[in-house]
Amino acid sequence: MTYTQLAILAVLLVILLDNGILKTRLLRRKTFWVAYVIIISFQFITNGLFTGLQIVKYQDFAIVGSSSPIDAPPPFIGDGRLFYAPIEDIGFGFALVVLSMSLWVFFQVRTTDQHINAGPPRTTFFSRL
Repeated sequence: MTYTQLAILAVLLVILLDNGILKTRLLRRKTFWVAYVIIISFQFITNGLFTGLQIVKYQDFAIVGSSSPIDAPPPFIGDGRLFYAPIEDIGFGFALVVLSMSLWVFFQVRTTDQHINAGPPRTTFFSRL
């Protein structure tokens, strides 16, 4: 399998795991997406530094849309990259985060025997009296 195919497979598997198998349904929560924006920001920074400074190098044939000559510095955006890093890395990062958080929520619920709700506690008219 190619790097691209593995990234797509990883994303599809964690979506199935989150919604179908573990039923944590994190991807349906607003708080997950707010947290993910923070996480992906740091992923772009670290991944961009590693690939932009060429500490980590990718073979051009292994990533989507790459047509750069061999040993050329990676572009900032374009040519199958976003902030120097291959697009596939975003998929792998997403899969890693969703897998970790889904397992965390799943086992937290099972060990504490309670349902975890995201967001602030809801108040009603009667609870304010």
